[in-house]
Amino acid sequence: MFEHATSELVTLRDWLRFAVSRFQEAGLFFGHGSAEAYDEAAYLCLHSLHLPPDRLDPFLDARLLPPEREKLAHILSRRINERIPAPYLTHEAWLQGYRFYVDQRVIVPRSFLAPLILEHLQPWLAEPEGVLRALDLCTGSGCLAILLAEAFPDAEVDAVDLSPDALDVALRNVTEYHHNDRLHLHEGDLFAPLGDATYDLIVSNPPYVNAESVAALPPEYRHEPTLALGSGEDGLDATRIILRDAARHLNPGGLLVVEIGHNREALEIAFPHLDFAWPQIEGGEDTVFILSREQLIQPRNLS
Repeated sequence: MFEHATSELVTLRDWLRFAVSRFQEAGLFFGHGSAEAYDEAAYLCLHSLHLPPDRLDPFLDARLLPPEREKLAHILSRRINERIPAPYLTHEAWLQGYRFYVDQRVIVPRSFLAPLILEHLQPWLAEPEGVLRALDLCTGSGCLAILLAEAFPDAEVDAVDLSPDALDVALRNVTEYHHNDRLHLHEGDLFAPLGDATYDLIVSNPPYVNAESVAALPPEYRHEPTLALGSGEDGLDATRIILRDAARHLNPGGLLVVEIGHNREALEIAFPHLDFAWPQIEGGEDTVFILSREQLIQPRNLS
């Protein structure tokens, strides 16, 4: 099919139509930056041809050279036949307008924490200018740690990941954003490599997919590191450790902010004594929780 495409499809409009048709025919799963076949086809075509990612119309009737057609055929066939998420094919992912390098050593950035960080955790964070030390647990590509450095320019930022491969990717992104002077990467399991360090703000997008859901993941997700997805039978193994240890790493008035997918019900059953705040965000009102140090130390009275 792709052999015929390189000879018969001439314009970008031709290739875009072809890609959308083949994506839908193949039953691809979208969720790594694009929500539907058209958006992903447009992105892959524009990226492959080194065109602006937000300007499709001026180029739709442009005729493509044979090497350009070959390039499109190659990347589209890999997306279809290998079910590789688009960001791994282009080695880039976008989060709140920020571009990050990615490959299969890290999960594709898509955290609902990103807008909260850039909005200074309002209204939960009383004095954003008072954030002088921040921590990102399970940093992966380093995207959230970099957003912390961008949002809180006076803060020293620590970022932790268990995977040395992930930290290699994170270092590349940290260097790209010129934050090496105040963003420090640590290899280890959650709080383990940090000693007695304390912070004004701790964020984490830990593994949170439960065992049943891991088993049912579409093929696209199986290209991501297993370590970054599953977290025990109910998806809360990592979150339990974070809740257990966070208070001793928070300064007075400090906040803990954690993304947990759609595990709100399971979490509230497991920790009925904690008064979680659940901000209303794009992903719903059950994906991110916020707790203060004081709430962790003195849980609510249920009597």
